[in-house]
Amino acid sequence: MNGTFQYKPKFVDIRVRPPKPGEAEQAEDVYALKPGERACDHPGCRVAATARAPKSRDMLHEHYWFCQPHAAEYNRNWNFFAGMSEGEIRARREDEAMTGGRPTWEMKASKMSREAAAFTANFSQGRGYQDPFSMFGGGGARPTQAAAAPGRRLGKLERNALADLDLDDDADGPTIRARYIELVKRCHPDSNAGDRSAENKLQRVIKAYQLLRKVKMA
Repeated sequence: MNGTFQYKPKFVDIRVRPPKPGEAEQAEDVYALKPGERACDHPGCRVAATARAPKSRDMLHEHYWFCQPHAAEYNRNWNFFAGMSEGEIRARREDEAMTGGRPTWEMKASKMSREAAAFTANFSQGRGYQDPFSMFGGGGARPTQAAAAPGRRLGKLERNALADLDLDDDADGPTIRARYIELVKRCHPDSNAGDRSAENKLQRVIKAYQLLRKVKMA
């Protein structure tokens, strides 16, 4: 056949050749983490974590890190009261109502503080305490003098605490406790459909009641 009519392709073979050994590992991984990112804690997930969730109710400050889909799945299955008895759940809810779930500390001075040293000095000299039955010697006459005084003597802290509870200076222990319970229920967010506008008032009420309990007024 004449060479004029022979088939001559215009293009070379453009088929993609298979990668050589070692080239596949060098290819870019679509799941590779960028600098500063961390992998999702869900088993088998290689996506970057963008949300955190507490590990348990006893470790609220320790978190798992999840991507958004796995964080949503974890939140759907989360049960704060899981494993607790009815009594423990009731006690936890009462604690939430009284303190808002926040930790509390005793307002007590250290044994090595100046307040403790002053109390010890006054106690040894018969000042700063009442002894109606003379159990510590020489204190029997003081309650009579205190009873004869026109009203009890309150310091600035005690007066401010009673004011935070909306009480007069002559309020007794049962009245203080009843008012405290009333204000906690009234100001707590759970009693106001989650509204936290009265949270500052609630904190003042709790601090005031703790101070009055410390001085044996409640």
